[in-house]
Amino acid sequence: MTHDSPALLVRDLRKSFPDPEGGRVDVLRVERLELARGGTLAVLGESGSGKTTLLHLIAGILPADEGTIEVAGRPMTGLGETARDRLRAEHVGYLFQTFNLLPHLTALENVTLGMTFRPRAGEAPRRQAREALVRVGLADRLAYRPPQLSVGQQQRVAIARALAGRPDLVLADEPTANLDATRADESLDLLLTFAEESGAAVLAVTHDERALGRFPDRM
Repeated sequence: MTHDSPALLVRDLRKSFPDPEGGRVDVLRVERLELARGGTLAVLGESGSGKTTLLHLIAGILPADEGTIEVAGRPMTGLGETARDRLRAEHVGYLFQTFNLLPHLTALENVTLGMTFRPRAGEAPRRQAREALVRVGLADRLAYRPPQLSVGQQQRVAIARALAGRPDLVLADEPTANLDATRADESLDLLLTFAEESGAAVLAVTHDERALGRFPDRM
């Protein structure tokens, strides 16, 4: 890895899934996608157009059929599942559309758990998790569990979890989908400001054209 490498570089990416008749259906083809360190990019597409699949491939949750993906200069493609998990933990923050918070854990525990597998988290992931939650305005909600939080507050916990470990790349899947217009604007403000302060690049996928005004670069 070098600091001159982009946060994300995708080339000739292809993914297909089996169809009921025994064949394969192409669901995603990307010729080239590059995102500089600290940059932001929005991918606009309708539901079912492969946006989440793209994020899952970049994060190493799914293996690619063809092509290459590099995150912070490190190849994601060609690795086994364990190696992809390790690379994602070290370099990628993921903001899920459905938040994916564990309901039996507190906000602080959810964010701390998200840092457990980050080699660069150091010896104080709980302190970093607390600082991230304070940063998103939840200093008084550290001990609250997700069912005790509003939807907007749960989104803030998810943002804190995605950025607490200072990843090189944050992947945001429909970051405004579950929020009203006011909360959506607040969420994007938090996400982009927090990412800028931490030096993370942000790739967001959305079908919400309102969100595009916050992303000068889009595809």
